[in-house]
Amino acid sequence: MRSVLWLLALFGIAVAVALFAGNNQGTVTLFWPPWRVDLSLNLVLLVLAAAFVLLHVALGALAALFDMPRQALRWRTQQKERAMHGAMLDAISHLLAGRFIRARKAAEGALGQERTLAAGGHAPANGAQVRTLAHLLAAESAQSLQDRAAREEHLKQALEEGTSRDAQETREGALMRAARWSLEDRDPEGAIGWLKELPQGAGRRTLALRTKLKAARLARQTAEALETARLLSKHRAFSTSAAESIIRGLAIDLLNGAHDAQQLQRNWIALEPTERAMPELAVHAAQRLIALGGDAQVAREWLLPVWEQQHRLGETLKVKLVRALETGLDSIDADWLARIEGAQRANPRDAALQYLAGVACMKRQLWGKAQQLMGQAAMGLQDPRLHRNAWRAVAQLAEQRGDAETAAQAWKRAASD
Repeated sequence: MRSVLWLLALFGIAVAVALFAGNNQGTVTLFWPPWRVDLSLNLVLLVLAAAFVLLHVALGALAALFDMPRQALRWRTQQKERAMHGAMLDAISHLLAGRFIRARKAAEGALGQERTLAAGGHAPANGAQVRTLAHLLAAESAQSLQDRAAREEHLKQALEEGTSRDAQETREGALMRAARWSLEDRDPEGAIGWLKELPQGAGRRTLALRTKLKAARLARQTAEALETARLLSKHRAFSTSAAESIIRGLAIDLLNGAHDAQQLQRNWIALEPTERAMPELAVHAAQRLIALGGDAQVAREWLLPVWEQQHRLGETLKVKLVRALETGLDSIDADWLARIEGAQRANPRDAALQYLAGVACMKRQLWGKAQQLMGQAAMGLQDPRLHRNAWRAVAQLAEQRGDAETAAQAWKRAASD
């Protein structure tokens, strides 16, 4: 459409010129005594147009001639900038390919090109960012070559260059890499120190949090590691199952770090409700509390949510639950006894529940019922420890009622496990 319009305009201009020039009878007379020159007006206009074009071209040629030194300088500057950026790309390529010596040389070459440009008064607009990134690439190469002195020198210069506003994000990257290098050197305190220098927003990024988690675990700062794992879980840095596993493991480490029952209870309260609802964690906490001489009633309170879903637990976890409850049955109350008996009646073939109910009956001196439950449990238990304990209980009950033969057989079965 645009071409059609241009063509129509050209036709119109041609028609207008033809109409003007074809019937134009005007003349231009030049008097130069004693001569007189008569010229056609069309010719005068044509000569003036040609003179204008010629003058315009001549002036353009002169301007281009006088501008050649500046253009040559600009071309040389562009070549140097291209060489600088090419050296940066070479450094990155060599670093990714594992050619660390070449990568460091390329990064140092880029720094040399940038210094040459700056000395000539043509420093690139992103010079600070280029210098910071080049030093960072050189430091990364030095780290891979185990040249710590060179790494520290380049890192120091990268952080100094990164103070400018244009290179702020590159400086944040340098701090994160420095923390990673500290972890590789088995220096978690140094890694945490580098991460603390990050701005608040950068410190909450997934990469920074992952590094902080590794550093906290390496430094055995379990509470800090657990809080960091929670943040990573909220950021969806892990899959749901992986996040749950990591948090559960850190929470167990936190509970294991308690030296007395009071500290353990404080650590338990510090956990989030979703964490306290984890069956594995609750069972471990109860076992740990009993081992530290804590209140068995408190342990049973921690285990109550797990007990309410015991029919959905796996066999291994159910055995752990039974072991945790067994250690505190000396002080069991009527409510818990009713819960155990109700669960056993609802699942009469569950050997673990038979064993737990049998132990509860023994604590309450219900010998006949205990004998029946323990005999059934001993035949069905798969866990070696519970199986052995069940036969021992059968032997003790048999001895109590004077059945030496049954007691001997039970002791033999207990010893064979």
